[in-house]
Amino acid sequence: MPKTTPDKLKPGMKLLRPVTNRGGMVLLGEGTELTAALIEKIRDMDADSIFVQGISPPSTSKEEALSDIDRRFKSAEGKPYMDVIKKALREHIEGLYG
Repeated sequence: MPKTTPDKLKPGMKLLRPVTNRGGMVLLGEGTELTAALIEKIRDMDADSIFVQGISPPSTSKEEALSDIDRRFKSAEGKPYMDVIKKALREHIEGLYG
């Protein structure tokens, strides 16, 4: 589940979990679509992290991820079922980077 800091919030994002104050009172409910005004309020609340819907951006470069797949499958080269899995992983990684 994507966790982000208030400074990375953008209008249109939707909350995956409610935003609560330190006392546990719900300030914004799960599924709320964020607007610029709501983002400012979240920043004013000094929240540490916010859970939003969607896919987190990859933390490594595309080249690093593909290289890692090649390295991990090196010992399984030539095994047809492993080649299928490797191909599926490479396609998935390619899709993550648009």
